[in-house]
Amino acid sequence: MNPLRLLADIGGTNIRLAWQDRAGGPLHDTRVLPCAQYPTVDAAIRAYLVEVNIATPREAAFGIANPVTGDEVRMTNHSWSFSQRALRESFGWERLVVINDFTALALSLPTLAPEQLRQVGGTTAVAGCAVALVGPGTGLGVSGLVFPPGSRHGVPLAGEGGHVTLAAQTPLEFDVLRILQARYGHVSAERAVCGAGLVDLYHAMRQLAQLGGAEVSSAAQVTELALQGNDPLALQALELFCGFLGNVAGNLALTLGARGGVYIGGGVVHRLGPWFDQSPFRERFESKGRFQSYLVPIPCWVIDPSAAPALLGAAQALDVAPVA
Repeated sequence: MNPLRLLADIGGTNIRLAWQDRAGGPLHDTRVLPCAQYPTVDAAIRAYLVEVNIATPREAAFGIANPVTGDEVRMTNHSWSFSQRALRESFGWERLVVINDFTALALSLPTLAPEQLRQVGGTTAVAGCAVALVGPGTGLGVSGLVFPPGSRHGVPLAGEGGHVTLAAQTPLEFDVLRILQARYGHVSAERAVCGAGLVDLYHAMRQLAQLGGAEVSSAAQVTELALQGNDPLALQALELFCGFLGNVAGNLALTLGARGGVYIGGGVVHRLGPWFDQSPFRERFESKGRFQSYLVPIPCWVIDPSAAPALLGAAQALDVAPVA
């Protein structure tokens, strides 16, 4: 019997792929492919299988950046769409498990090693309490784990918390939200707290200042202008970004009762490095009026994405999924 299993973490910008030779085995041949280079998810997978030169796996599991509510899957921040049934039949897989990418990442949280995490504030997590997960990348992923009484195994949450309505707390934030509202109508958290959101925040700061600034098209450009380019508008945009993220993460911690800690995934925050630790994030995370004392001890951790934790989470979803 062919024991190979294909794993994929499909975001709005990149698809990360690997394979295992058995359940619980190590990841092999991890590759990151730009989604824009392939017309369909099928094409990206076939290109990967040719590159790594393995037999077609028997099973597959995907974490994907959009809701998974039925057979048809359509990405929120990319053009790919597919039928799970048709994809499974096309590749001859015996099983295919497709879950939200942050649900997959949530499944991996208990397995992360200390060196894969950088703590930002708080003290010690409370064992058995819920944990929260939020992460800005191409979009804004949100999930978490809850622990039934007496259980050591967390149950992952599958939701779309990145699309909750974004709240302003300062006059500048209200001004920025008015600009975003004129552009988008509904201003979700994802409109500001993701890669494209950071670009929009910078453009909003330029509009409010009515002067200067540079033309940018990526979060990396804004970050470079803020931290190396001596651009005060870019720095303000980055501080707004971190403040909004702190607000969203604090809301999520209160909603879930996440005394087990808050994890921050996605690529944007990790690339900010130690600067993030001194950003407005933690102050805004704790700034919840009468419940500040509840939030102060809750630790937050920035996840190092280099170990591809979402792929490990997808593998765990395959392990526990019922066999058809």
